[in-house]
Amino acid sequence: MKQQVFNVSLFMAVVFIVSACAGTTGEKAATGDAKKVGEVSGELFKADSTLSVVEWEGSKPAGKHYGTINIKSGEIYVKNGTITGGRIVIDMHSIANLDLEDPEYNLKLVNHLKSPDFFAVDSFPEAYFTLTSVKALEQEEQMPKGETLTHEVSGNLKIKNIEKGISFKARIEVNGDIVSASAPQFVIDRSEWKIKYGSRKFFDNLKDKFIYDEIGLKFTFVARK
Repeated sequence: MKQQVFNVSLFMAVVFIVSACAGTTGEKAATGDAKKVGEVSGELFKADSTLSVVEWEGSKPAGKHYGTINIKSGEIYVKNGTITGGRIVIDMHSIANLDLEDPEYNLKLVNHLKSPDFFAVDSFPEAYFTLTSVKALEQEEQMPKGETLTHEVSGNLKIKNIEKGISFKARIEVNGDIVSASAPQFVIDRSEWKIKYGSRKFFDNLKDKFIYDEIGLKFTFVARK
């Protein structure tokens, strides 16, 4: 009996450790050097900023925070039902937290994210995602939460004047006068954009005060003619 209790306790401890170390969840986006942007052609669709948004998630050993960032503007070009290019402008001043109910702590976190420790929004008020390719998957993929992924999206993500190429999977639909795209949460490594605060890649002796380098991002984008 004692052995059974010990085994259960050990199992629960392992689960706790794994959960605590897991950090932000999601498929890691392929990241590399920024790629050349080709010429675009076709009809122009402009972003509907009321329906388009970026969701974010960050984590540390003590827990997670999550929120949104508004898409300020954007444009997509479509030819014969295929996206040929486009660009999205992200309003970094609009960073919001959605999990902290206490107004004081919420404001403190948001102001810290906007500070030079993280995104330095006074110096870099906008981030940009520029498409370099949109390719249909050979076979659509069903995600555990019910999403169906149809395309691989590649583009250059520019944050704090640092531009990196990333690739992730998304669901894209071109339907008459509307283009819609959504991506389940994927993960980027903030250290590649030199966002250093609390990162074990840049600072020693942080102990349990570090912040995971992985940031979860989830896009919803709608554009109209």
